[in-house]
Amino acid sequence: MARTHNMLAIVIGLAVLVVANPARADAIDGEWCLASRHLAINGPNILTPGGNRIVGNYDRHGFSYVVPVNEEGAGTEVVMVLLNEENVRLTRGPEAAPEIWKRCKPTS
Repeated sequence: MARTHNMLAIVIGLAVLVVANPARADAIDGEWCLASRHLAINGPNILTPGGNRIVGNYDRHGFSYVVPVNEEGAGTEVVMVLLNEENVRLTRGPEAAPEIWKRCKPTS
């Protein structure tokens, strides 16, 4: 009887491993670049392209913030959406064309 319970536990354990989704590192956190521009996201904190450290609205796959007063486009809302591990779509205000930013240091 004990042997049957052990085998059942092993089978259930293996089934859980097979069915469980692997952990994914797909998050918007990190350093992003477009030409000579750079920004860095760490949770709700961002280092803006203008060099300001501010707090924005963080979601694992998205981020938004309002451009600080001492930067070009002050008061404009910037919205970023993670497209995949290496690309973010960034939009500055409702009328601007989206930009595709890339990770400054690609992940493996």
